[in-house]
Amino acid sequence: MEVLRRSSVFAAEVMEVFDRSPTDKELVSQAKALCRDYINSRLIRAGVSWSKPEHNSPVPGGKLAEVSTILLRLGDELEYIRPNVYRNIARQLNISLHSETVVTDAFLAVAAQIFTAGITWGKVVSLYAVAAGLAVDCVRHAQPAMVHTIVDCLGEFVRKTLVTWLKRRGGWADITKCVVNTDPNLRSHWLVAAVCSFGHFLKAIFFVLLPER
Repeated sequence: MEVLRRSSVFAAEVMEVFDRSPTDKELVSQAKALCRDYINSRLIRAGVSWSKPEHNSPVPGGKLAEVSTILLRLGDELEYIRPNVYRNIARQLNISLHSETVVTDAFLAVAAQIFTAGITWGKVVSLYAVAAGLAVDCVRHAQPAMVHTIVDCLGEFVRKTLVTWLKRRGGWADITKCVVNTDPNLRSHWLVAAVCSFGHFLKAIFFVLLPER
């Protein structure tokens, strides 16, 4: 089973665009690369049997690697604050994982709900946490191919909804401002106001009205 694979050439290309103003296509490619990293991390944490991706992640210290690290750590914090929100997502949404259309529609419905009142980095982290939680459900239910569907779906949502916002902030590297490091190993950190905006919408995320599948 070959999943979550990236070529070293692609990784290098994704990193290179941080040195200039990224295009829409590049922002979407970065979004998908970050999503693969996030999902792989959550699958490993969940102890799910999974084909390990190639060891060709961005080099340590690279900007994409830093963004991925920050995204995962903000996700850790978010999932710690709301431990039940990002688990068993398919069951919470009452959907089957055997249909690509059902999974896509469900993910997009939740994504739209998250960003109803605007865009913040906190909500972007929430989007990735939902994608990863749903991916874990898919693999556990013997639907690993759906992981690709989720990654592509997130990329399409970013293209349609988040690209303009990302470009105004100079790209994905802006998320690094959401963390204040107190030591070089990133062992201690706290979240800035972007993540503190979760409270008013987290309760509503999974009340999206979806037909029974």
